Amino acid sequence: MRERICYTLVMIRITDELTIPADELRFTASRSSGPGGQHVNKASTRVTLRFDLANSPSLTPDQKQLLIEQLPTRISKQGVLRVVSQKTRSQATNREIALERFAELLRQALEVRPKRKPTKIPATAKEKRIAHKKQRGHLKRERGWKISRED
Repeated sequence: MRERICYTLVMIRITDELTIPADELRFTASRSSGPGGQHVNKASTRVTLRFDLANSPSLTPDQKQLLIEQLPTRISKQGVLRVVSQKTRSQATNREIALERFAELLRQALEVRPKRKPTKIPATAKEKRIAHKKQRGHLKRERGWKISRED
């Protein structure tokens, strides 16, 4: 497998505050699986994008930690984030798809979510729930077999 660096892009914009230089990304091309006839056996169209998250100077330590927590299945033990694309038969298109997916992954993982404020369940809601449970229990008890004392 040959490793290629994408020279067409200079910077990849993730958010307004974060851009990643293209020289931090590594692309490898390999044979794609699936249908494609004879073409699939000779063309390396699947693209794998690798980003060394652990050694990236573009990210702050807090951002690195957040990405590790948010994307544990995509990051290797060495701290390398991997994105694969094999949707199309074109290597160039797959490279673009991988870049878009990479940017979207980082964007979503770095998004700060507001803390959930725990709310109290209203007393009337609890009372209604318990009343409904009692009603259902009574209904089920009434369905049972009744033994008469006259026998």
